[in-house]
Amino acid sequence: MLRRFVLAAFFSLTVAHPAFAQEATQVVDTGNTTWLLVSAALVMLMTPGLAFFYGGMVSKKNVVSTLLQNYVALAIVGLLWIIVGYSLAFGEGDAYIGGFDIVMLKGLDSQFYGDTGVPMLAFAAFQMMFAIITPALITGSFAERVNFKAWIFIMAIWSLAVYVPVAHWVWGPGGWLANKGALDFAGGLVVHITAGFSGLVAALLFGKRSSAHDPAPPHNVPMIMMGAALLWFGWFGFNAGSAISSGALSAYAFVNTFIGAASAFITWMVIDWIVHGRPSAVGSSIGLVVGLVAITPAAGYVEIPSAFIIGIVAAIVSNLVIKGMNTITHLDDALDVFASHGVGAVVGAILTGLYASKTVNPGITNEGWLISGDSTLFFANLHGVVVVAAYSMVATVVIVKVVGLFAPIRVNEDAEGLGLDRAIHGEGSSFTLDGGWDKPK
Repeated sequence: MLRRFVLAAFFSLTVAHPAFAQEATQVVDTGNTTWLLVSAALVMLMTPGLAFFYGGMVSKKNVVSTLLQNYVALAIVGLLWIIVGYSLAFGEGDAYIGGFDIVMLKGLDSQFYGDTGVPMLAFAAFQMMFAIITPALITGSFAERVNFKAWIFIMAIWSLAVYVPVAHWVWGPGGWLANKGALDFAGGLVVHITAGFSGLVAALLFGKRSSAHDPAPPHNVPMIMMGAALLWFGWFGFNAGSAISSGALSAYAFVNTFIGAASAFITWMVIDWIVHGRPSAVGSSIGLVVGLVAITPAAGYVEIPSAFIIGIVAAIVSNLVIKGMNTITHLDDALDVFASHGVGAVVGAILTGLYASKTVNPGITNEGWLISGDSTLFFANLHGVVVVAAYSMVATVVIVKVVGLFAPIRVNEDAEGLGLDRAIHGEGSSFTLDGGWDKPK
């Protein structure tokens, strides 16, 4: 097996068969290409946005570590994607994994994505940003207690062992979930269910924070709101960019993205107002992210009224799950990764199976159950949810356990008490009175 792996990798340096590609007989469509590159930049902005969103929620002594846990994904996962990740996700292989035909993006400079006039390098760059943010999402589940060295190994292995194969199953050439009829427009299954359910397992494996019995409130609400705004802004590239070309479908996905976020934002705010007697900026920010997550698998498939329903339902269900986890399970998913991303994406994927319409996307084979009376898509997406969730959880357990054999996965009690900023990185989030950075004592 190892010999086959090495030989395949060697020969891939001289042979290229990019997925979805056509030879360079087309002329570059500057409109489509510009839109996809701008979308890629918007999605890249989401990782710093996520870092600030998470960073505002943790205690002041863990802000820098939280930011860096997210930022480091840009470099490590991005390079892994270029070296081998893209080839395994979108290269020709079998139904379960791609091949090594396009390692180091070999040959993509002369290929186009279908008949869109978009260079395959632009498509690879766009998809790279999805690969980067997905493991970063998981950091919220074990915030304020992870060993940074262990996280680097977990992140790198997880991106290749979980994200890459699932991306191939759903979006790659011949992917088996796609062949079963599952639809995921921009990453409900591939991004948010993988990260959300992995986060659930990670929270269990990492154990509770020493302060979990008396958690500190978010240290910086404006930082949370800024991060949420950056996520909302970047998500237009995330969803509308997934149309690949600039046109009616990308416009539909753009509008649906706004509706999903706005309707969930308002729903969450109303729930807080009814339950707690006042609207919450933090709660509303979480709500809009849940709405963005839920509309992601549906953005290019459902009509506008359905986008409203998806945002509202996702906010209600995710809000109930957060309250249930806090009062019943007491699992320390520090920043509610599972309830926001895992549950939100499950709602979105299932409702896609109800509301997908050829009016929006004529390219789909099966319409939603409530649109056509045909349950094929609903059960295909339900099957995809179960499979991806189960695979993500099992793989995460294995990855964390393996990394734990050679690197402690969480910091010791003294470091947790001091704060990861000082204990691991030797720096703080603010200047001291003498004009220097906070230093560990």
